[in-house]
Amino acid sequence: MTREDAKKLDAADPLAFARERFRLPKGVIYLDGNSLGAMPAAAPAALTDTSDRQWGADLIASWNKHGWIDWPTRVAAKLAPIVGAKPNELLIADSTSVCLFKLLASAARARPDRRTILTQQHNFPTDLYVAQGFAEMLGLRLSAVPADTVLTAIDQDTAVVTLTHVDYRSAAVHDIRAINDAAHAAGALTVWDLSHSAGAIELDLDGAGCDLAVGCGYKYLNGGPGAPAFLFVAERLQDEVRNPLPGWMGHAEPFAFVDDYRPAEGILKFLTGTPSILALAALDAGLDTFAELSMRDLEVKGRALSQLFIDEVEARCGDEVRLASPRNPSQRGSHVVFAHPQGYAVMQALIGRGVIGDFRAPDLMRFGFAPLYSRFAEMVRAAEILADILQSREWNQPRFEARAKVT
Repeated sequence: MTREDAKKLDAADPLAFARERFRLPKGVIYLDGNSLGAMPAAAPAALTDTSDRQWGADLIASWNKHGWIDWPTRVAAKLAPIVGAKPNELLIADSTSVCLFKLLASAARARPDRRTILTQQHNFPTDLYVAQGFAEMLGLRLSAVPADTVLTAIDQDTAVVTLTHVDYRSAAVHDIRAINDAAHAAGALTVWDLSHSAGAIELDLDGAGCDLAVGCGYKYLNGGPGAPAFLFVAERLQDEVRNPLPGWMGHAEPFAFVDDYRPAEGILKFLTGTPSILALAALDAGLDTFAELSMRDLEVKGRALSQLFIDEVEARCGDEVRLASPRNPSQRGSHVVFAHPQGYAVMQALIGRGVIGDFRAPDLMRFGFAPLYSRFAEMVRAAEILADILQSREWNQPRFEARAKVT
């Protein structure tokens, strides 16, 4: 496809206006929204208002005057149409890892006669680390099986099945409904990590029968570096599961300051410590970028972007690179991975030319497509630049081979 033809696709894109909701640097093709979302145009003003007008002028009175105490649920409610859940099933809290620990422990305690936590091999590393530490702490067995055998590995000893919906490397997508159904048939609960799917593809947590889930606030949700995570607890389970890290913010009366813990009703019991208000202000601006948009439309555009990129890269680069993501668009999320023996250096050369993706060991170049702001013309131009770098061997320079701390 020519750049001119791609620009026609952009001109006809019904979601093109959403790009104006972001502040994007000129001359940069940003294909890393799957790792850190672009900055919402409204974020600086939101942060300034929270710090200067609220914190600065109203000080501690802001907890009541500006409703800070309710922000973990108020902001979470904006997630409801993005993930297909009720507002009272969602909470902004902690980091993804801490939320995952909370929900794994909650689920395991709800199935006290079972000893197995089931996950997949090569899951997102921090998810595996949390599960390993949690299993060791409680004397449970962590079983990590190949991704395509998860369904058959669920048995009567399985307490919890915990998986990442969209694989962080390949973008392969698990069938949420099928795994939920199999787990429930065996009497187990499920805990999903939605970090690489929330905000990129359509989700229906309630419709798919999900029990528990966590997700990242700084990827496709555009909440800013280190944004707090979210957690989901199905309404039908909220009386059954308990927060294993009880804290004062999850107390039924946090300002009674009594010695004995009494959990708050519903989702609020999963709060632990004081919420980060400045971080919540930025995440609030990030979630506003989805206002009045259909996740189904965003998913359709994201997959169209990824398919165009694949087609252009394969047409221009030939066998220099190898597609390491599912070829079927319906079986992948909103990022694409190509393998190259010198993938790190090639990615650094791309970044040097203004095309920002990222690298995952051992040889994977990862490109993310955020349908809120990515353009079709950018797919063609990025493929052109990649082909030029490979053909000229521009990547073969010491400056591109020196490994940075963050890849």
